[in-house]
Amino acid sequence: MQYQAGAQTKTTVDFARLDAYYQKALKDWNVPGMAIAIVKDDSIVFAKGYGVKDLKTGGAVDANTLFGIASNTKAYTAAALGILVDEGKLKWNDPVQKYLPYLQLYNPYVTENLTIEDLLCHRVGFQTYAGDLLWYNTTYSRPEIIRRMRYLEPAYGFRNGYGYSNLMFITAGEVIAAVSGTTWENFIATRFLQPLGMTRTYTSVNALKGVDNVATPHGFDADGKPYPTKFTAWDNWNPAAGIFTSVNQDAQWLRLQLGRGTYKGKKIFSEDVSRNMWNAHNPFPVSKKSEEVTPSTHFSAAGLGWMLSDYEGRKLVAHGGGHEGMNSRTVLVPEENLGIVILTNSMSSIMSPLANYTVDQFLGIKNGRDWSRFALDAQEAAKKEKEAELRNAPKEKKARKSKLTRDLSEYAGTYHSPLYGDATITLNGKKLELQLAPAPTLGGTLSYWQHDIFNLDWKTDYALLHPTNVRFLTGEDGKIEAMRLDSDNPDFNFEELKFEKIKQQ
Repeated sequence: MQYQAGAQTKTTVDFARLDAYYQKALKDWNVPGMAIAIVKDDSIVFAKGYGVKDLKTGGAVDANTLFGIASNTKAYTAAALGILVDEGKLKWNDPVQKYLPYLQLYNPYVTENLTIEDLLCHRVGFQTYAGDLLWYNTTYSRPEIIRRMRYLEPAYGFRNGYGYSNLMFITAGEVIAAVSGTTWENFIATRFLQPLGMTRTYTSVNALKGVDNVATPHGFDADGKPYPTKFTAWDNWNPAAGIFTSVNQDAQWLRLQLGRGTYKGKKIFSEDVSRNMWNAHNPFPVSKKSEEVTPSTHFSAAGLGWMLSDYEGRKLVAHGGGHEGMNSRTVLVPEENLGIVILTNSMSSIMSPLANYTVDQFLGIKNGRDWSRFALDAQEAAKKEKEAELRNAPKEKKARKSKLTRDLSEYAGTYHSPLYGDATITLNGKKLELQLAPAPTLGGTLSYWQHDIFNLDWKTDYALLHPTNVRFLTGEDGKIEAMRLDSDNPDFNFEELKFEKIKQQ
C-alpha cells in the first residue's frame, strides 16, 4: 500500500504533499532508507518506504521492510507489566526486590523502595545511560547485569531527577519473566505480537536469520557519510530495545495504544493501565531553548515507557529509538486519534522533524515551520560552533609532544573494575593490546600519544564506538596502578569503568 485517505477519516491532509516532503528530506539528510506509517481513526491512512535497504547492495525499502525500533521497545515492556497488573499478579507500586531478591542498588533504602513504576520512568538516581557498557557486546546475562548494578553510583537523589536508564528496563524484563514464568521474548510474542497479527515482528537480532526484506544498519564514516554495518545480537538488552518490525506491523501496535488497550474489539490491557502509562510520573523542566523552538509546549515528563509533552493544545505521547545504525520515532496524539511511526537505517536525526511536520499537517497548522530545514540548519550551526571552539582552544589545552619514559611491559597486566569485570593489557612484540574480558569483540591496539596516555584503535568497527584514549595512573611509588578509558562518547559512560591493576603480566 502506498497511501490512502479512507472515507472513515475526516482528515483533509494532502498526502501527496507529505510524500514529496518525505522524499526531499531523505535526500537532504543523506539517509539511505526509511519507512513511515500513519494511523488515523483506527486505520492505516499512509504507509510507504523510501530509499534503499543497503547503500552497497541496494534493495528498495517498502512498508514491510524490517528495522530495529530500539527503545520504542520500552513501551511494549511497560504494557507487558500492565497486563500483569490487570491480572492481579503484581502492582505498580510493588517493590522490585519482591520479585528479584538479588537486586541491590547504591544504598539499602533505594534497594528496598524501588518500585515497578520506578523502573519505567528514569528516576532511580543514575545518570543517563549509566551502566550501558554492561550489556554492550558483553556475555553477561540479564541477571548478571542486574547484580552488577550495585556498583553504579548515583548522580542525583532517588526520585529527584532524570537519567535515562536502559538497565531499569532490562530489570523490568526480568520481573516479567519472574512473575509470568516465561521469558520476556515469549511474553511479548504471545500477549502482543500474536493477537495483533504482527507475524513479521521479532524480539531479537538472532531471530532475523533467514528472514527477508530486512534493512541494513548504517553508521557514519569520518566525513559524516553513511556506510553499511552489521547487526550485533545483544539479547541481554532486548526488554529495553530488542524489537524488529516494519511500519505496517508496528501500525497495529499504534492502533492498540490509541485504542487504550483494545484492538479490533478485544481488550489486551485495560484503560486504567493505558492512562497510568500516559501519566506524568517524572516531570522535567522545559529548557529556555525548547521554549523558544516550540512556545506551545509547557510541560515534559516521563510516563511509563513513554515521553510526554503538550503541543498546540494537545498531549503528545512519544518515544525515540537508537539502535547501532538505525534510528526511529513513534508519536501519538491521542486527542486526534493519530499515530506516526518512522523507522530508518541511519543514525541521523531525521525522524523528529518529519514527525513534527506530519503532526502539523494533521492539526491543520497553516504556514507551519519547515521542520526538516529547521533541524538541518540547527545541526549545521552547532557543527560550525564546535569547529570554532576547537580552532580557538588555548594552546595549553592542545596536545604536547612527549616521549615514552617507561618500558611498555610496565603497562601490561590484568586490571579489574568492580562494576565491569577484568580487562587485560598485553605486550605483543612492540605493541600493547587491550581486551575487555566480558566483551570479546571490544579491544584493540594501543599507540603512544603522550605522558602515560595511549590512543586506542578499536579492533571492531562498531558504529557506536568513538575515539578513545587509554590513560594509565601511577601510585606513590611511581608504578602503574590503574587504568581509565577516556572517550567523548554520547552513548556510553566509559568513566564508570574504574580499572585497578591486580596482576602484572
